[in-house]
Amino acid sequence: MKAKSDTLAASRRSSQSRGKSKPATRIRKPTARLPASERRAQILDKAFEFFSENGLTAQTRALADACGVSQRLLYSLFPNKASLISAVYEAEIAGPFKAVWFMQLRDRQVPLQERLVNFYREYYEAILTRKWLRLFIYASLAEVEIAPTYIAEVVRNLLQIMTEEAAFEAGVKPPAEPALMQELGWVLHGNISHLGIRRHVYKDTTSVPVDTVIVMHVTAFLASIPVLCKRAG
Repeated sequence: MKAKSDTLAASRRSSQSRGKSKPATRIRKPTARLPASERRAQILDKAFEFFSENGLTAQTRALADACGVSQRLLYSLFPNKASLISAVYEAEIAGPFKAVWFMQLRDRQVPLQERLVNFYREYYEAILTRKWLRLFIYASLAEVEIAPTYIAEVVRNLLQIMTEEAAFEAGVKPPAEPALMQELGWVLHGNISHLGIRRHVYKDTTSVPVDTVIVMHVTAFLASIPVLCKRAG
């Protein structure tokens, strides 16, 4: 018969052995098979959310985990991180902008005040969302070419149309210099964009409805155009 001390020693060795056992390895659940186009769209949607919350310096391994896929599968659809970010830009930053808005802004059968208010109501709801603004700001801080590309492809055309239409309605000549034309447009577009930032990023708790603020900015812009065009000209 073993001594009690021997039994206790054996018990301690057994407990220590169990304590040193390796933790169970986490096993990834099998990824459901999806057509490549559907999987790509799913990843882009998740990447938009992921990068808007974590910034563009976040690792793709963490993104793959968030998507519930392997990093290898992620890179089979997007060769590198740059191509993934480019695809997110096309789908989620530039994608929501409607080309028909340009035509509607040029429709002189509708009063310009109404055209601008209607446009910015839609633009605010479709474009200036929390995720869109956060990603846009993160991309600028990371010096990724999302903001410059969007401004070149979308905003500059928008600024020119707004300034031309405002000058026409006011009966004044718009500035001949393109850069000045754009700066006049920024007077309105910058204010509306900053409204989105104040509400969604700064968490400004003002009780004034967005529609009311949009009307205020449009009215102020149109009232200032005659003076601004003469000074810029």
